[in-house]
Amino acid sequence: MNADFVIIGSGSAGSAMAYRLSQDGKYSVLVLEFGGSDIGPFIQMPAALSYPMNMPTYDWGFQSEPEPHLGGRRLATPRGKVIGGSSSINGMVYVRGHPMDFDHWEDSGAVGWGYKNVLPYFKRMENWHSGGHGGDPAWRGSGGPLHVTRGPRENPLFQAFVDAGRQAGFEVTDDYNGEKQEGFGPMEQTVWKGRRWSTANAYLKPALKRPNCDLLRCYVRRVIIENGRATGVEISRGERIETVKANREVVIAASSINSPKILMLSGIGPAAHLKDTGIEPVADRPGVGKNLQDHLELYIQQQCIQPITLYKYWNLIGKGLIGAQWLFTKTGLGASNQFESAAFLRSKPGVKYPDIQYHFLPIAVRYDGKAASEGHGFQAHVGPMRSPSRGEVTLASPDPAVPPRILFNYMSHPQDWEDFRRCIRLTREVFAQQAFDAYRGREIQPGEALQSDDELDAFIREHAESAYHPCGTCRMGDPDDPMSVVDPECRVIGVDGLRLADSSIFPRIPNGNLNAPSIMTGEKASDHILGGGMLPASNQQPWQNPDWQTSIHAAGR
Repeated sequence: MNADFVIIGSGSAGSAMAYRLSQDGKYSVLVLEFGGSDIGPFIQMPAALSYPMNMPTYDWGFQSEPEPHLGGRRLATPRGKVIGGSSSINGMVYVRGHPMDFDHWEDSGAVGWGYKNVLPYFKRMENWHSGGHGGDPAWRGSGGPLHVTRGPRENPLFQAFVDAGRQAGFEVTDDYNGEKQEGFGPMEQTVWKGRRWSTANAYLKPALKRPNCDLLRCYVRRVIIENGRATGVEISRGERIETVKANREVVIAASSINSPKILMLSGIGPAAHLKDTGIEPVADRPGVGKNLQDHLELYIQQQCIQPITLYKYWNLIGKGLIGAQWLFTKTGLGASNQFESAAFLRSKPGVKYPDIQYHFLPIAVRYDGKAASEGHGFQAHVGPMRSPSRGEVTLASPDPAVPPRILFNYMSHPQDWEDFRRCIRLTREVFAQQAFDAYRGREIQPGEALQSDDELDAFIREHAESAYHPCGTCRMGDPDDPMSVVDPECRVIGVDGLRLADSSIFPRIPNGNLNAPSIMTGEKASDHILGGGMLPASNQQPWQNPDWQTSIHAAGR
């Protein structure tokens, strides 16, 4: 019940830190995790990704408060309640983010987190497999714990999407995680030998084989702070309330929802809110729980006039055959998340780097696996990457067992509506290209009848869904900034012996899915914690679109 480092949470960042902090054998590490085992096909089979995020066994089951700008809808906010955290229930899409995302972090006060500083950690964590199909190894890592692969892209619709982007005059890229993010190209996934390659598989399980790293299944109630220093963690196991002691430091990595909740239950947060909730403040940090961000997306769906989509398997027999092949051979359609083509575009001239992301899927279906279209279809998941809207996480009760209140405040800024309209119209432009002539039927949704701004806004209000990328609720920045929660070494400001490292510390949401930058955060935070020096900064210069001021299309269109 004690260790040198006590890590709260075994998710993307927590597992990476458990691996690195225990690596040299010098320190003992104890990981606290409420969730259970990740063994079973619902998690390990990539194509089954819609199941675990809808199962109470694996998901905390959070929901937003009624969102005032989305007609009062409450949106699901899945977070992993299992070893590996959300990396064990996510869509396995691998996106580092754009280099300018991290330069913005540094400009916002996260000194030492610019692209030149974080690129070496992305490379350290990766074991990249291009399959001989593009990408420059100089930008990618090999030999790291995290296998990064590409799907087989055997369905012709994957290439049609990339070809249509080229025909529409947009850039093409062979590796959006390398030198050039902007453009259409293959999408990468954390899948290895047909299995989900979560941080539980990549980091936690290897760490737990060491004699100095252990896992304790328990419910974290709060961090114990004595004389301004974190000394341990109060936990419950069943009806018993116990204490875990930290000889050196407590490290919180419990997600952008649970991390601010634990801080506030420990007396760290906005003093007035804590007092109103019945908690005595220990450190007045008004930024705790604020700055909540997420990516919203729409599913733009098109009928397919050839019977080549995944719809042919959208029945019990089809799913059973896919599952059986995967179970016995770890091959076939079950061995991919089916997100095998992607795009990153700029929405308008004057936008310096991409602010729209696409995932392409050869079936018309919701991300959570519900509401498949009747018949063959394909779709693009599309959404803006840098919404100016901000929400918050607050306590609903001083009782640790009560979930927090989550209000994203989605679509609260006029720019959000402008950006989403552009997303719809750009997608229609891509789907109208010659590459889709052999496949394209009617537009399923929004539907060709919806053309005006008001009509599109009504569709957005009713159909926009979370891409499940919440972050930013414990922002990293200058210690003198009252809204900063952690300093650039991930130390919680105002309390000694306490660090926080997960997606909650992001100053601004990165371009793309959040698993990769969350793992990078755990990797880099480990070096800060160990104090042995950081990896040397990179001198790689990423590609910059020469026409960003005047055009969104490739030169020579």
